[in-house]
Amino acid sequence: MLQPKIKKVSFFAPVKINLSLQIIGRRHDGFHLLESLVVFADKGDELSVSKSDSLTLKIKGPFAGSLSTDKNNLVMRAATLLAEFHKIEPKAHIELNKNIPVSSGLGGGSADAAATLHALTELWKLPISDQELNKIARLIGSDVSVCLNQKSAIIEGIGERVSRLGNLPKFGILLVNSNSTVSTQKVFQKYHGNFSVPGSLNNIPKDRETFHKFLRDLHNDLTQASIYTAPEIKNILSVLTELDNQLLVRLTGSGGTCFALFDGIKNAQEAAEKLKIKFPGWWIEPASILT
Repeated sequence: MLQPKIKKVSFFAPVKINLSLQIIGRRHDGFHLLESLVVFADKGDELSVSKSDSLTLKIKGPFAGSLSTDKNNLVMRAATLLAEFHKIEPKAHIELNKNIPVSSGLGGGSADAAATLHALTELWKLPISDQELNKIARLIGSDVSVCLNQKSAIIEGIGERVSRLGNLPKFGILLVNSNSTVSTQKVFQKYHGNFSVPGSLNNIPKDRETFHKFLRDLHNDLTQASIYTAPEIKNILSVLTELDNQLLVRLTGSGGTCFALFDGIKNAQEAAEKLKIKFPGWWIEPASILT
C-alpha cells in the first residue's frame, strides 16, 4: 500500500535592505524612533515546513554554524506564538537553509520568522487575517511585520508601523559584507548623533531619475556608530564608492552589510566578479531589487 506523501510547504525569505534609515527621536523606554525606506532583493534564506509529532528545527547552509535551534531562535518563537494564538500544539519539522550572513543588517532572522508564519499557516491550515499575523509578528521583533509582505515600504516607530509603497523603479544591487557580525544593540548604544527631521519620506517619487536624486539626499544615521562598532565597514564603503557605474553607496540597517546600487543587474554582476577576485574572504552577492 502506498504511503501518503508528507506535505512540505516552502517559503523564500528575501533580504531586507534599508535604502535610508533616519533616527528621528527616542521613546521614554530608550528605544529609538526611526523612518526608513525598505526594499527587498531576490537573495535570501530558504525555509520549509513539514508535518511532525513535535516542533523541531534543522539549520543548514553556509551560515548555519552560529545559530541555535532552541526556543530563542526567531523561527522557533514564530512557530510557538502562532500555535499559542490558535491554541494548538506546535507540531512541525522546520528546515532553514541559511544563505545570508547572521547579524548583517539584512533582516535575516526577521525574514525567516515571517516566512515561518506564512509556511505554518498553510501547513496547519489556519484561518488567520493579515491583521492577526501582524499582531503576532510584532511580538517576535520589530522588523518581522515589514518582512511579512516582502514589498517596498516605509517603516516608522521602532519598526512596527509599516506603510506599503507602490512599485518603485528597478535597480541592480551589490551586497557586500566582510563576514563579521555586528551587534544592533551595540550600534544603537554608540549612536549619539542629532535626530533627523521627520517627514523625509513624504511624497516619494516613482520615476527613475527623480527617485535616484531623492535617494541621494537621504542617509543612514547609524553609519558612524556602525563604523565605531566594526571599523572594517569604512573600508567596504570606500571600496564600493570606487566601483564603476555605481549610483549610490550606503550601509543597510545597523551593519555590517553595505550596498551599491546600479542601473541593472548586469552592472552589479560585473562589479561582483571583480570584487570577488580582490576580496575572496568577503560575502559578495549581486541581486535585483523586488518591487
